[in-house]
Amino acid sequence: MIARDIMQTRFHTLSPENTIAEAVNCFQTAGEAEQKKVFGLMVTDHRDHLVGMLSMYDILLFIQPKHIQIWGEMEDLDPSVLYDDRLEQVKSILVGDIMTAEVVTIAPDTHLMVIADIMIKKHIRRLPVVDGQEVIGIVYVSDVFHNLLNKFMSTDTPH
Repeated sequence: MIARDIMQTRFHTLSPENTIAEAVNCFQTAGEAEQKKVFGLMVTDHRDHLVGMLSMYDILLFIQPKHIQIWGEMEDLDPSVLYDDRLEQVKSILVGDIMTAEVVTIAPDTHLMVIADIMIKKHIRRLPVVDGQEVIGIVYVSDVFHNLLNKFMSTDTPH
């Protein structure tokens, strides 16, 4: 089994020029369209070439104030006001400013076990499938797991 056999060919993308506010909206829209929670999206340029990935973790990491651990120790600070201010500041930041630009990709003929190995070793939950410069799909860790599970179940023999 190879990437082409398990990849999702319906996927959603962001532009590096999208704001974080627009990206958050895209995460929600993609989740509604796919009827599942979406935690990461590919970022493509005007030619639909992959230029990065943006995950919810990237956004949370960026929103998180640098010295949050001291907020609880400062009695004269209201963390909710500071957090609201931070969220307001972050809304206009561009996707291209916080996305992961060094994206690990796979080819359509990459074997399932190689995909699993990459995901495990690099702690990656989603891998874009790229044919030349064109993004043709995406493989999620759940796709890998369920395909391996199905393979395991189909080779299981009663004792």
